[in-house]
Amino acid sequence: MNVKSMLAIVGISATTAIVSVYGYSKWVSSSYAGIQSPDKLPVNYAGFFEKNNYGTASGVDFTAAATSATPAVVHIKTRTKARQITNNQKRTNPFGDMFGDDFFGDFFGGPRVQTIPEQKASGSGVIFTEDGYIITNNHVVENADEINVTLPNKKSYKARIIGTDPSSDLAVIKIEGKGLPYLVYGNSDEAKLGQWVLAIGYPLNLDVTVTAGIVSAKSRSIGINGRNGEVRTPVESFIQTDAAVNPGNSGGALINTNGELIGINSAIASPTGSYAGYSYAIPVNIVKKVVNDIVKFGTVQRAFIGISYANENITDEQRKELGIKEGEGVYVTDVPEGGAAKIAGIKKGDIVTKVNGVNVTSGPELQEQVAKYKPGDKITLTYKRDGKESTANLTLKNKVGNTDLVKNGSLIEKLGAELENIDKKVAVANEIAGGVVVKKIKKEGLLANSKMQDGFVITSVNDREIKNLDELKAALASAKGSTVRLGGIYPGYEGSYAYPLNLSEE
Repeated sequence: MNVKSMLAIVGISATTAIVSVYGYSKWVSSSYAGIQSPDKLPVNYAGFFEKNNYGTASGVDFTAAATSATPAVVHIKTRTKARQITNNQKRTNPFGDMFGDDFFGDFFGGPRVQTIPEQKASGSGVIFTEDGYIITNNHVVENADEINVTLPNKKSYKARIIGTDPSSDLAVIKIEGKGLPYLVYGNSDEAKLGQWVLAIGYPLNLDVTVTAGIVSAKSRSIGINGRNGEVRTPVESFIQTDAAVNPGNSGGALINTNGELIGINSAIASPTGSYAGYSYAIPVNIVKKVVNDIVKFGTVQRAFIGISYANENITDEQRKELGIKEGEGVYVTDVPEGGAAKIAGIKKGDIVTKVNGVNVTSGPELQEQVAKYKPGDKITLTYKRDGKESTANLTLKNKVGNTDLVKNGSLIEKLGAELENIDKKVAVANEIAGGVVVKKIKKEGLLANSKMQDGFVITSVNDREIKNLDELKAALASAKGSTVRLGGIYPGYEGSYAYPLNLSEE
């Protein structure tokens, strides 16, 4: 073998090795997107444990925790473009018989059009991976056309929505960056009443702000996530604190004195809209599960036990009549057929006391524990019946009664159509910023039941502008309730059209 042949073999081998290592690194990177490494600390925690001083309550020092955490809490500014909303309901012309329908058409015949002006808002967010995944509240980014993120070092980024979950009021957005500071997860189950906590965010459009307080209650349900009736399965089990939180703090961090994230600030209790004594944070153990699902699947994999239970507002007389003792557990009022609890033998009148060995004394506590799991997960449920404690093994199900996981993009697939981004020239010719072309509607799917025709260009979802497939996916995923309204045009024809769709239809 001559020298040239040997050099060729060495070159091919070296090239193959480099390509293999590069490809493997890319595969590993994509497989672990949005996941914290348990054996690695971000640069913002350098020296934290050497500096931290665990003293008495009077001598506790917040500076190390605040210094480590603030670089990873960001300012989120959103812009929602001006838009017109049409109710598509014609008003009756009372003079139609005398003057004809066209005479007073402008007054009575056409649909009512309402113009919503451009809106700007701000909130906070928490970086949770070094490559730019950010946790915030759904209500901070909901319906936003533009999202800008500014770090405490004044660097600004454009952000895109990865996914949202109105039920828990959480959302994940993404900026493009590397080696970013991020907050490490704590354990919200270990939070104790009276424990010192810090709230970090951007209240009232100020720069990053740190306030201190204590945990004043746990597992609070205040009815905020389901108050508009569009969220069917609200999840609420807030950590209540007396740390000062104001508008703009939403989506910011609640940390312990170890500098660990234990909650996402979400709401305040106030008669004025500003801080009046109490604030509420989503426990990080719920947050972790929700954001991991959003990053991995594009939507939350929500599991259900399959029971109805007595709410927190029952009277003492009702409690006495049902035989419920204060703090004993969660009283089961109904067990629907086909649910996980029914299959496991749970009955009406049972009192659930533990989920996987963790005590539960209220509905919010039960919600908090179940919210950590996905359909198909197996758990143990401890309950009392006739004074005797027993344990049942359950396989959790989804809301339709099986253990299937919802795959990323399934809402797009559920439409039942071939879709593609509109050609830029066609968009310009029709005076639109962009859109998604419905090339062909399939025989099975939601669009097959609508009056939409092939060639329709989707330009909005619930009046939120859509310019491409990614924005369509995000808009469908973040839509509240089961009904959405797809708006758009037929190229070459005047006027706009809208088609309502029920996403819950099978």
